[in-house]
Amino acid sequence: MAPAGWESSEKNLDLATDVNIWNRQAKIGRAFNSSGGFTLPNGAIRSPDVTWIEKSKLANIPAGVKFPQVIPDFVIELRSDTDRMPKLREKMAEYLANGVSLGWLIDPQKQQFEIYRLGQDVEVLQSLTTLSGEDVLPGFVLDLRSIF
Repeated sequence: MAPAGWESSEKNLDLATDVNIWNRQAKIGRAFNSSGGFTLPNGAIRSPDVTWIEKSKLANIPAGVKFPQVIPDFVIELRSDTDRMPKLREKMAEYLANGVSLGWLIDPQKQQFEIYRLGQDVEVLQSLTTLSGEDVLPGFVLDLRSIF
């Protein structure tokens, strides 16, 4: 996959930074950027733009495992100029099918947000200023002004 453009890279960094700052304060999991890959139960290796995993799921992964088989609790995919929404929606559906609890698909071009929750229909929202991490990331609120 080709590298992201500089603007998408900056937005990805902002997202990962916000999740990581919250995570450092909450101390209940670990946050990863798009460089970190994980093996889903279906065998696919995926690296969402942002991933968060509750701490106990990572406790028994042996040292040296490059792409651990673990189900993230939370993922973010940020649409870049070259991304196609149908492909991103497939990825989000795959995350849910493999047990991810909460996922956000953010489309800065349309200021649209698709909220994916395990066992629920996708919620599509427009022109928000914040998104809540709900009970998956308790107390986390993303300020979306850095994305637009």
